[in-house]
Formats: sequence, structure tokens, C-alpha cells
Amino acid sequence: MVERILKINKVEICTESFGNPKDPAVLLIMGAMSSLDWWDEDFCLRLADQGRFVIRYDHRDLGRSTTYEPGTSNYTILDMATDAVGVLDAYSIKRAHVVGMSLGGLIGQILALRYPNRIFTLTLIASSVFGTEMEKLPPMDENILNYHAKSTSVDWSNQEAAVSYIAGVWKTLAGSKPYERERIYKLAKREVIRAKQLPSRFNHAMLQGGGDYYDRMREISIPVLIIHGTEDPALPYEHGLALAKAIPHAELVTLEGSGHEIHSEDWEQMIESIVKFGSQ
Repeated sequence: MVERILKINKVEICTESFGNPKDPAVLLIMGAMSSLDWWDEDFCLRLADQGRFVIRYDHRDLGRSTTYEPGTSNYTILDMATDAVGVLDAYSIKRAHVVGMSLGGLIGQILALRYPNRIFTLTLIASSVFGTEMEKLPPMDENILNYHAKSTSVDWSNQEAAVSYIAGVWKTLAGSKPYERERIYKLAKREVIRAKQLPSRFNHAMLQGGGDYYDRMREISIPVLIIHGTEDPALPYEHGLALAKAIPHAELVTLEGSGHEIHSEDWEQMIESIVKFGSQ
């Protein structure tokens, strides 16, 4: 694993890469309020072992990337899409396979519409349609919202409290597969240790922009793979079905019993699907 802090769009973006730079590139884009750590290092290594050059990175307001004052809004989802392209530019990558989870999948859809010549394939994990159609789909489980409401009482200067809170977030997002407490706490601790300013993560809740790309999924011309769990409490399975219907020629891989997560029991199926899809 190699870390690089990149100067992109007048901000710093922290990246980590795995594998041989000469192999086809896979850019991993994580969801809202989640640092690069949640692309588990072992997951990245296994993907790299399949002959891929894997890059993960911290969004703004997360990890070691640029952070802003908590409670402020300083960028749009379009800026985040431009950040992703900036990462590719910094690594001198002309085209990559893009894999986005949740918000990362929405960013991926913008990339597919705005920079189609930079993407070989797009994989959307636990994501949804970008635009007004999302409002017609089943909402997020209230237990997730209720849990996040407790964030104002967290002492973010207390490492144990911060780790416990962040690990607990992923428990609310889990499906019926066993909650991987040891692994989740390990990743949460790494995120807490790396983070410049943990409360800044909640700035993602104010994210706006991208209206010009709403409801344009049918215009996506690159190959799209959709991976979605049947027990996703944040973006229920119907969101994955809607994506498969909205994007021409998209392929859907269903993860039985999985939630809004990248569960280790699914790694083999997910990596095999991503690699096979990118090799067609």
C-alpha cells in the first residue's frame, strides 16, 4: 500500500494504492461520511491480486483530505466528481474501472455522463438512481436516522467514544449476515486515528448540486454493473432494481441477506463480478 496526498482542485486529497500501476486501474469511491478505510485493505489487496491497480481515497471532510469547519457547506457533488477525475489525472490514468458505493455510486453516475471517455466500466454498490426518481423509492430506515441524531452528544476528542460511535453506524447498516464486530471496530479505530477532524464528516449531509444530471441514467453509455443487498436498510433493494431498470444494458448482482455494507462474506462474489465484468 502506498499513500499519496494529492493537490487537486485547490484541496488536498489523500489516496492509497495497491498493486502494479501497469495493470488496469480500479478507482474505489466510498459513500458519504465514510473514509477510504471502509474499502477494507484486505479487500483491496485481493482485488489487486486479480491483476488490478487499485486506488482508494478520502473524500473532502474525511480522513487525511482537506476538512472544513463542521456545519459548513463548501462544495457540491460535482466538485466531488471532479476530485475523482483529479485522482486519475494525478496517477496519469487515462481510463479506469470505477466502483462507487452509495454516494460513491451517485458520483459514479455523474462521471459516466460527464467524463465517459475516462471510464471503462462503472460498478454501483448499494446505490440508487441519481435524481427525482429516488424520492419515489422506499426511504431509509428510521433507526439509521435516529442513530445519527445521537452524534451531537459524542465526545469526538475521546478515541474510545468516537470508535464506538462510528462502528455503531455500520451496525445500523447491516443486513442479517453476522455483524463483524472485530473487523468493524478495527476499521473504525483506523479511521479515528487518521482523521484530521472527525465532526467534519457531517458536512456531507448538506451536500447539494448536480441538478443538470438528474434523471439522465438512460444516457449512460458505458457498461454498468449493479451490486445490491436484499436487506439494505439505507437504500432498500428496490433502489438497485430501479437502477437496473433505468440504465440501459446494466447487469444486476444480488447479494442475499446483505445490508448497506461490504461484508467479508461477499468479497469473493463482488471481486469476481467486478473483475469478470471489466474483462468482457
